[in-house]
Parts: sequence; structure tokens; C-alpha cells
Amino acid sequence: MEFSVEQIAQLIGGRIQGDATTKISKLAKIQEGDAKSLAFLSNPKYENYIYTTEAGAVIVKNDFVAKSEVKATLIFVEDPYTCFTALLEQYHKTMLWSRAGVEEPCYMGKNSSIGENHYRAAFSYIGSNCTLGTNVKIFPNVFIGDNVSIGNNVIIYAGAKICADTIIGNHVTIQAGAVIGSDGFGFAPQADGSYKSIPQVGNVILGNHVDIGANTVVDRATMGSTIIEDGVKLDNLIQVAHNVKIGQNTVIASQAGVSGSTEIGKQCIIGGQVGFSGHIKIADRTSIGAQAGIMSSVTTEGQKLIGSPALDARSYFKSYTIFRKLPKVMKAIEELEEKIISLSSEVK
Repeated sequence: MEFSVEQIAQLIGGRIQGDATTKISKLAKIQEGDAKSLAFLSNPKYENYIYTTEAGAVIVKNDFVAKSEVKATLIFVEDPYTCFTALLEQYHKTMLWSRAGVEEPCYMGKNSSIGENHYRAAFSYIGSNCTLGTNVKIFPNVFIGDNVSIGNNVIIYAGAKICADTIIGNHVTIQAGAVIGSDGFGFAPQADGSYKSIPQVGNVILGNHVDIGANTVVDRATMGSTIIEDGVKLDNLIQVAHNVKIGQNTVIASQAGVSGSTEIGKQCIIGGQVGFSGHIKIADRTSIGAQAGIMSSVTTEGQKLIGSPALDARSYFKSYTIFRKLPKVMKAIEELEEKIISLSSEVK
């Protein structure tokens, strides 16, 4: 698929310097582009590449002034990064959402339905009594269990598993290998020291505009629902346990683990490898640094936490400053002990 520089400039509201008829068929980094590529220059550190790039066109800031000859056609805009991002999104949608139809073999169970403009890839499975909306794209080896409800404009990538009774909203993306609705970690200790499995009879609810990363797992509730609210973004390799609730527009980085029945507030920012104890609540707009351990509820909104067990960020760094000095402090104490012993000997 090709577009002229003129068409691209119209799309992003840019001003052209050079050949407006140049044909573009792909996007690339400024240092790697060829004659059919569109690149962008936003960071001044990369300006040297604009004089050597082979890209057919480059998006630049309105105030850019070339210091020497530039071969590429230039498109001047207010914010090159934002405009290039918009083009990436459009390109992605064009390539992805154009998929339609049914590949064989695949399966759909009794009393299940799917809306218009859908894509069902080979070896995908849809159980019974499922309802899928319009423009749903299901990639190879996806499993969708019985009684699942999926909204419009949903993408489920290869190998993802959507277990029975799950409810998924609109504009949701589930990456490859993710598992939504697996059994929660529920085992009752017995008198003989063994553990008895507790049936997990609840479900998972994903809101609108939710993104689930590759190989992330969201467990079904023991009873009721595990709830991921609108706008939540979960990175790869995250564990969300049974009956957890994650508030709107919260983002969680890779390898975090959220224990059962924990409630995380709205607009929280959670770093990689953060661990949450069970049955606690995290206030809205809490920011938590990587590898922090959250052992108890956070009740004040907007706090920044770090460390394990986690502390307020300012308190943590003050404590860390003291911790770094401990070897010197210990040495000073030992020297004082030696002096005291020496003085004691002299007195005797």
C-alpha cells in the first residue's frame, strides 16, 4: 500500500518542502530508512542522520533549519513525534483491521454468534452460548470457552485463552499467550497438612479500552468477579489473582503480582516486579517503584512508594542515605570501642 507525501501531509496537517509526489509504503527509523520509507526527527541528538538518511521523506519540527543539504522530502509539523505516532497507529489499524473472514479449520459451538467484519483464524475455538461483537479479530490457536461475551473492536492474539463466563468490553487487546479466567489459587488447609482445592465459580470482567500483555494471567473469582476496569493497561507476565479489582486507567509493568481480593485504585502507576499482599486496598493515583513490596493498605491518594516493605519515596531515600553510610558508622563505632577499652586499661 502506497501513499504520496502530499496525502500524508494532508493527514497530519504538515507543510511540504521537496517532492510532494514521492511515494511512501512503510515507516522507519531515520537512520535505517530507504527511498520508500517515512521517518521523523524529533530529538536534536539525531539531527546528523537527516543529512545522510536514505528515507524518502522525513517529518520535522516547524522551526527546523537544515545546516546542509537534505535529500529527503521534508514535512514540517508542530510536533513530529506525535504526528509520527498517529501515523503508526493508522498504519497498524490499516494492516490489522483489514483482516476478515474465516480460515479453516476452526470451530464455533452451539448458540454462539459473531458480528460483522470478523476474523477467525485457523485452529481457533469458540465454545457454546458465546456472543462476540463486530470487528472482532481472533488469531490462530485462540481458545474461547462457553458463555463468553466479547464486545466490539476486540483483538485476541495467537494462543490466548479466554475461559468460560468471561465478559470483555469494547476496544480490548489481548496479546499472545494471555489467559483470562483461569482458576484462582484457592486451597483450604486440612488437619493432616494437605490442601483441598476450593472450586472457583466466579468470572472475570474486562472493561473497555483494556490492554492485556503477552502471557499475563487474570484469574477468575472464587465467587463474584475479578474486575479490570476501563482503560487499564497490563504489561507482559503479570499475575492478577482471584477477586482482584483494578481501577480505571491504572498501568502495571511486567512481572508484577497482585494477590487475591486486593483492590487497586484508579490512575495508579505500578513498576515491574511489584508484589501486593492479599486483601489490601491501594488509593487512587498511587505510584509504586519497581520491585516494591506492598504489605498493607495505602490510604492516602497520590503517594509515591518504593522499597520492600514499601515506604514513602522521600522516607525511603532518606533511609537509604543512612544505610549507605552504615559501614563507615560501624567502623567509627569500633574505633570508639577500642579507644574506650584503651582508656579503661590506662585508668586501671
